[in-house]
Amino acid sequence: MKRLAVALPVTLAVGGLALSGCAAFTGDGGRPAADGGTVRVAAAFYPLAYVTERVGGDHVDVTNLTAPGGEPHDLEPSVEVTADIAEAGLVVYERGFQPAVDAAVDETASGDVLDAADVVDLVPFRDHGVDSDEVDPHFWLDPLLMADLADAVADQLAELDPDHAEDYRGNATELRSDLEGLDTEYADGLARCERSTVVVSHDAFGYLQRYGLEMAAILGLSPEAEPTPADLARLQDLIREDGVTTVFSESIVSPKAADALAEATGARSAVLDPIEGLTDRTSGEDYLSLMQANLTALEEANGC
Repeated sequence: MKRLAVALPVTLAVGGLALSGCAAFTGDGGRPAADGGTVRVAAAFYPLAYVTERVGGDHVDVTNLTAPGGEPHDLEPSVEVTADIAEAGLVVYERGFQPAVDAAVDETASGDVLDAADVVDLVPFRDHGVDSDEVDPHFWLDPLLMADLADAVADQLAELDPDHAEDYRGNATELRSDLEGLDTEYADGLARCERSTVVVSHDAFGYLQRYGLEMAAILGLSPEAEPTPADLARLQDLIREDGVTTVFSESIVSPKAADALAEATGARSAVLDPIEGLTDRTSGEDYLSLMQANLTALEEANGC
């Protein structure tokens, strides 16, 4: 994954915050007030925000640190982001996925923190057929791992706000039911496909291989890399040999490489959303509907 040099910007953001007065720190870490105020939560990017909003309901005020349409890896620790982290009663993030957020949490978080990497079972990229010793952070493409995160968020919120503990755990149970239903849809929908190979833009979809798919990435681990001629030749051969009908680009990164490969092989172009964030095109959708749209696209592409 891309690594950002963040120590200096975070320090400057903290200093700028103190000088600008853009946010007045309350010193209470965003905890619920005695009159029943909400818990302030800073969620690092969309899937984490979605889970927190579903679990917290009306008892939480969730800020997504990654703006709609933004690439989560590129998030910089602005004054606003630093203030959101500093004033949150709970920060939900995934260490290693956004180094800028990691640094800001380490320097400024005053409330509780929940690291998704500590509460879900991340697997190495190698388990997904990728030559890397790093863990694959894209766990949210596995609905059952999202359900595990929901349970952890409920426990953390219940500790912060025990008066509403029953609501948090009930909401997590309801969300788990939705996610287990989604998991069943994927298992059933992809059980009998003509093809298993899926050509994608970059290595963000490995967790979907649990459903019998085999992912082949154009750009490897980085969505901003450039494919080599050897990579493109290998993928062209794979597309022809396996009868691949579709080359998938993504919703946030440029479709240039995917479109060029599709044109060169006569395949069609389509979008498979990594669901790292919402865009103008998907602003009316949510995690469940985007995952269902991905399933429909995979079924059509692979003859399921």
